[in-house]
Amino acid sequence: MDTLPAYERDPYATALETRVLRTGAEQGRPFAILEDTILYPEGGGQPADRGTLNGTAVVDVQKRDGEIRHYLAAPVVEGPASLELDWPRRFDHMQQHTGQHLLTAVAQDRFQWETTAFHLGASICDIELSASSMSLRDMEQLEEKVADEIRAHREISARRVSPEAYKLEAVRSRGLPEGHTGDIRLIQIAGVDLNTCGGTHLRHTGEIEALKLLGTESIRGGTRLFYVAGRRARLRLDAHERRTAGLRALLGAPDEDLVSVLQGKLDQLQTAERRARKLEEELAEMQASALALRPEALVEAHFEDRDMAFLQKLARQVLAADPGKAVFLTAAAGGQGLFLLSAGEACGLDVPALGKAVAAILGAKGGGSGRTFQGKAPDLKARAGALARLREG
Repeated sequence: MDTLPAYERDPYATALETRVLRTGAEQGRPFAILEDTILYPEGGGQPADRGTLNGTAVVDVQKRDGEIRHYLAAPVVEGPASLELDWPRRFDHMQQHTGQHLLTAVAQDRFQWETTAFHLGASICDIELSASSMSLRDMEQLEEKVADEIRAHREISARRVSPEAYKLEAVRSRGLPEGHTGDIRLIQIAGVDLNTCGGTHLRHTGEIEALKLLGTESIRGGTRLFYVAGRRARLRLDAHERRTAGLRALLGAPDEDLVSVLQGKLDQLQTAERRARKLEEELAEMQASALALRPEALVEAHFEDRDMAFLQKLARQVLAADPGKAVFLTAAAGGQGLFLLSAGEACGLDVPALGKAVAAILGAKGGGSGRTFQGKAPDLKARAGALARLREG
């Protein structure tokens, strides 16, 4: 077997005939150690590859104690094995990772911003830069320069050097991993960058296709810069176009007017919501006045499509008008039942005890102390029974 794993010898290989040398389990997860592998183990900010081993899904790949463990959906047996790579996932990672190398190099050469961290996410990626801030103009210039290097179709190569030779190379690096020994792997973008890295990369910058900067956020005195590259950029554009088409249809406006038209709709909605709140307050006052005039000591009422805040407001107004009364209010909202039991200062009703009794009858969860008890129930089918219990006192 070659001293280098197949994923490093040829990152474009998608299938491999190899052998399962040993199997085992780690915290209940079966794994296999192979003679050789095309599946990249997680490291250097690049996620692990996925694939199949003799038809069994490989769900993770990690380096453990100097060996590469292929974690499996089910155990396999030792012996000859066919390994297949999830190529679309791998190529996506290669586009994002190579894009990061290029973005890092351009950011440092053009703006003297050093990259301090890299994260390859499931949908977007980011690098952390030593830039205290970044303007939109900075982003535009950075993106254009990266695009220039993509169009330049610069060759990308990998090689290993000894620690002694490494010291003589003009390497752009954040340093070697702690405890590293032996040869050092270098990734070179011709004429642009030379860096240490153990990940998989493209053959030339043209395969990145495109790199789009998405935005920034401040972090630890620096700037986190978000981006997508390659097919992710095309998929993101496709998603934006679909959403924009939906907005055009809903708002009846061309692309350039969507924001202003939507803002107008939002302004109208806020005005309508203010009117609705005012009307609700007026309605609550009228209903509270009517309830307070009832002769019975325990006043009850039910409402459709009202929330707990409405019941609380109504109860306060009723009891302010007549502190000698108690109120039992219910409402249907969002597919569940709400209830509130409250008593005025001059009412002797044992609210905590009766509230618990009502909750039990309704099959509800609730609580309270003093003069108010409230809760939520799956439904209000037992409302009549709860009311009868309250009238018993």
